Amino acid sequence: MQNLRQAATEAFHRLGLKQRHLGYEELSDLEDSSYPNEPQPHWFHTLQKTGLQFGTATSYLNLEKLGEGAYATVYKGISRINGHLVALKVIRMKTEEGVPFTAIREASLLKGLKHANIVLLHDIIHTRESLTFVFEYVQTDLAQYMTQHPGGLHSHNVRIFMFQLLRGLSYIHRNRILHRDLKPQNLLISYLGELKLADFGLARSQSIPGQTYSSEVVTLWYRPPDVLLGSTDYSTALDIWGAGCIFIEMLQGAPAFPGVTDVFEQLQKIWAVLGVPTEETWPGVSEMPNFKPEWFLPCEPQLFRNVWKRLGQLPYKTEDLAQQLLRGAPETESPRRTPCCTPTSTPCRPRSCTCETRCQCSRCPG
Repeated sequence: MQNLRQAATEAFHRLGLKQRHLGYEELSDLEDSSYPNEPQPHWFHTLQKTGLQFGTATSYLNLEKLGEGAYATVYKGISRINGHLVALKVIRMKTEEGVPFTAIREASLLKGLKHANIVLLHDIIHTRESLTFVFEYVQTDLAQYMTQHPGGLHSHNVRIFMFQLLRGLSYIHRNRILHRDLKPQNLLISYLGELKLADFGLARSQSIPGQTYSSEVVTLWYRPPDVLLGSTDYSTALDIWGAGCIFIEMLQGAPAFPGVTDVFEQLQKIWAVLGVPTEETWPGVSEMPNFKPEWFLPCEPQLFRNVWKRLGQLPYKTEDLAQQLLRGAPETESPRRTPCCTPTSTPCRPRSCTCETRCQCSRCPG
């Protein structure tokens, strides 16, 4: 078994993504229910066993540990059923508490999502000691990719990633799901340049009209002003703001609003760009739990291109997209529509895109 493990690890090494001008022809022109499969290695017939079924731990072999958190460990693995590489998210269970509620929520939501820009859940394994989610294997994430290429990504690659991010968000929002934890670590990047939304542990369904939610969601840097102010009545704008922060971070090579200590410092970072809101610019803001105007010096909104210099070096639609995504005051009339596949949604407009799940990035002109 050890020899097989070593052979598997050597045969399927991690692919390092190079910072280059990704061509649209490199993106898989796939239907949403189809995903690329790795070729079976020559030694696979010695590993494969007949009669193996989904839902059993013996059907998968761990190759290496990829990461570990407070509640789960992620491994790179291989399916002994079909030879495909997988990511195994092993959630440790405490006997007295049982299955974590976040894991139940993540599984129930992902089972109903099938889209090229959403990580695919293959299988679920439940034992007395752990709960394991078997995902498609994706080589890296956006945080690692940006670390490998400091100083900001190539503008063409930013366009490709943003198009896919907005398309994935549009899909889950049409299915009345909020991700609620957008950050570079939760955006997986394949060696083909495909971006996939992952980690739906904090995601929630919007199936109940008028439902309120927790304000303790989203990593601080990617949390919108209304949630920072204590709002629990948010909508898709929560994810749209996070996408805007990631957009700026990809361009600049640094977080858009890098607060360090607490909510008030984070608000100060945001309002230094957008301006401190008033009742005239944001009706009802003075009644929000965390709104303390005496803590902030009055300041006027700044031009994005003056704050983030790279915006001024790119086509005007780039700054227009940033302004659509990073709006300080929530809209009161109707929930915001995900700015996907519109003439101003990306600096690169698709030739024939209807915002359906089958639209492909390869339709964009290079």
